[in-house]
Amino acid sequence: MTYVRAFNLDLRALEYFVTIYESGSLSAASKKKFIAQPSISASLKQLEHSLSTSLFVRHARGVQATHAGEQLYPLAKQLLGQATAIRDVFSTDTKKTPFRLGLIKGLGVARMSDLLGRFTRSVDSLELTLVSQDEPCQARIISRDLQLNNEQFVPMWQEEYQLAIPQDHALGLIENINVLDLQDVAFVQRSPCEGWVYLKKALITADVRIDTRAKIQTIEYALGLVKAGLGCAFIPVSEAIVKDKHVHFKPIIDLSISREIGLGYSYISDTVKVLQASAVHHLDQQFSAKVFIC
Repeated sequence: MTYVRAFNLDLRALEYFVTIYESGSLSAASKKKFIAQPSISASLKQLEHSLSTSLFVRHARGVQATHAGEQLYPLAKQLLGQATAIRDVFSTDTKKTPFRLGLIKGLGVARMSDLLGRFTRSVDSLELTLVSQDEPCQARIISRDLQLNNEQFVPMWQEEYQLAIPQDHALGLIENINVLDLQDVAFVQRSPCEGWVYLKKALITADVRIDTRAKIQTIEYALGLVKAGLGCAFIPVSEAIVKDKHVHFKPIIDLSISREIGLGYSYISDTVKVLQASAVHHLDQQFSAKVFIC
């Protein structure tokens, strides 16, 4: 008698697998799907456990599909296509709820994926489109200084800017870092970012020169380069970010800067009410700031 082990295939796990395969790394896939990397990693591990095989080999620049991964990819694409076709056939009468949400750059993936996950699960047939905060939209996740005159603003969290330092960097040994300690230090610059503007002004005032090695838009990429030892970065930190054991986080004691992030909207529709409730859920009052920026 032949026994066949039964297993369940999670379509979402297959979708994440396909995205990882096409993106070449878990971090790129998490950004594309707007899912926290630990969540997408856990999903992959569960899929590998269900199939009793490894699907990827990890290396310094990402992942490489194993033979099993190469076999699974076309089958997963086909299955996901069929699932989409089935959904389309039986949901022709379902009315979509389109919603455009504007986002500023530099919002953490983990925090935003949690917020947007709660929001999308709370609105039936939501068709969410993420756009830049300066494009036409029904609501925006912005910093307080970008609030328009006709907008309501619901605070969600505050983040203090700190210096992210490579693990073996000499600055990690300094207890209290000030602007003068940054002389000739290699930096990864986040741009656009008003925090960098304040730091640059302080550097000019103190006649301190730094060595800019890279210009990056997102916090995640900046941290990746810091971990790789390319240089330090000046970034807004959250509770999740500071848990990273491969990076030192230290404030610049003579440069106190924070930003306040919240939900901005000018018209309160039912969908915005749901988003507002999700925003209130994320209200974080850990930091008190002297300067609110970007």
